[in-house]
Amino acid sequence: MTEHSSASFAKGLFLGEIHEDMVFPYPRFDPDERARVEQIAKRFHDWADESYDQYEVESAGRLPEGTWRELGELGVLGLYVDEEYGGQGLTQTGYSKVFEHIQVADSTLAVVLGVHQSIGFKGIVMYGSDEQKERFLPDLIAGRKRAGFALTEPNAGSDAYHIETTATLQPDGSYVLNGEKRWIGNGSGEVLTTFARTPQGGHVALIVEGDMDGVEVGRSYETMGLQANDLRHLYFRGVRVPAENVLGEEGQGFRIATGILNTGRMSLGSGAVGGARVLLDLGVKHVTQREQFGQPLAEFALVKEKIGWLASYTYGLEAMTYLTTGLVDAGVEDIALESAMVKVAGTEFLWYAANRVFQLAGGRAYMKDEPFEKIIRDIRVFPIFEGANDVLRLFVALNGLETVGEELEELKSFDLTEPIRSLGVYADYLGGRLKRRAAPDRLSKACDDLEEEAKRCTDQVVALRNASERLLRTYGRDVQQRQASLKRLADATADIYAQIATISRVSDVIETSDAGFGDELMIAKVFCARAADRVDRALGNAEASDVEPFFAIAEALYARDEYAHSI
Repeated sequence: MTEHSSASFAKGLFLGEIHEDMVFPYPRFDPDERARVEQIAKRFHDWADESYDQYEVESAGRLPEGTWRELGELGVLGLYVDEEYGGQGLTQTGYSKVFEHIQVADSTLAVVLGVHQSIGFKGIVMYGSDEQKERFLPDLIAGRKRAGFALTEPNAGSDAYHIETTATLQPDGSYVLNGEKRWIGNGSGEVLTTFARTPQGGHVALIVEGDMDGVEVGRSYETMGLQANDLRHLYFRGVRVPAENVLGEEGQGFRIATGILNTGRMSLGSGAVGGARVLLDLGVKHVTQREQFGQPLAEFALVKEKIGWLASYTYGLEAMTYLTTGLVDAGVEDIALESAMVKVAGTEFLWYAANRVFQLAGGRAYMKDEPFEKIIRDIRVFPIFEGANDVLRLFVALNGLETVGEELEELKSFDLTEPIRSLGVYADYLGGRLKRRAAPDRLSKACDDLEEEAKRCTDQVVALRNASERLLRTYGRDVQQRQASLKRLADATADIYAQIATISRVSDVIETSDAGFGDELMIAKVFCARAADRVDRALGNAEASDVEPFFAIAEALYARDEYAHSI
């Protein structure tokens, strides 16, 4: 994959454009980096098999003493950081592949490590000065310090733009920080990337050190799963943060936060791929070994349907995830929509997959000494982490609609500034788009075996543009209140993107593989057919008002504050 401009592939879909040069050929993992990733993964798995017991960790509610240093020695605490700071220097693809392996070992460990480097010190890498990188990164990578990401507050969760923690600039360039944060992973860590509002109404990003005067670490929350996540309540009481700990400039804080989250969400997608692999292996092992009614469970039609669905969706999710990491590695700067779609698709599929495998395992899955129930508890929060999924759906749809609105002559002044600002949209699609040649009107680079799937997907890109334009012309700025329509638009876009990723992936396999492509073509055809059916339904009902009767029921319930009916 060649390098590209900063413009977003996904935003182009809303305009009815398919920029094939961005997604064909499918990103190819550098062989040397693949070998390095396999070495890192092997070291990690050897360590985990010998020294890490996820059930003991859950029972204790914390990682064992010395574990963090051991993880540093394994090289998994600075996977994407330049080697000059002690990191591994991996690409986004390499980083995500390692995270797949970590998720396979334990969800808690994946989350703790993800908080540390996917969001915890990501801001230092992306926006920090050379001095800040030299001061903080070596200790964070070696395991001498832990990092957290302090954004969420009691009154500001999904609506993070309206945080209430304040940072007041002092004459010497320092800031005085006051406020509180809630549900902060690695909250007792030594380095906390923290966000606050300034008196001028903007935001600032600060590197708060855990031993600064006025930093108070509250109790560790008791949670349904991920019980060693060190989830804390933080209080800042007149904390003086020196000028050298300011990330970027005043006024850039929210942009920095969303920039970090846009890249951090990809690790949840790759983690979901790893989790899905675990579930598939557990499911297949159980149904092939367990016999009922005189034959293995694997022979029953309803079981085959579940296993086939799991495998095909895992394949599509994997294609979607690593197409997105490939875009990052190719230099595409605006991957906000792509990473959001990967996060939503991955975390929701993982939840559905866990429930289906739980059902396949029957009563055995309900036992505490089996892995199923811990998986269910651990992953339930994933659709909430790093942006609740329904909020991210609005983010995708409103972002795409704003792109369409900018192109329509009669809607040149179309502006969704407030809702989009609250969700964190800053990239200018049209400016980047002009740097590229015009997009083809079809998927011309798909292999012949997927010609039908490519044609259907191309038609759906046009349908997405038409549905977006109709919604804008009909509702104008009020479209932001049509949340059911926005959800359908976002889901359709994600399924179109997943189809394109799958078609690109299999086309590359067929073109380059000497050993044949096995069942990959069959899996791809099944996945694309199901995804395309979902797109047809979503876009066909994009303007439907079928959910409005539920609004009246909900409002009646709100008025009574209870369900008051009984027999």
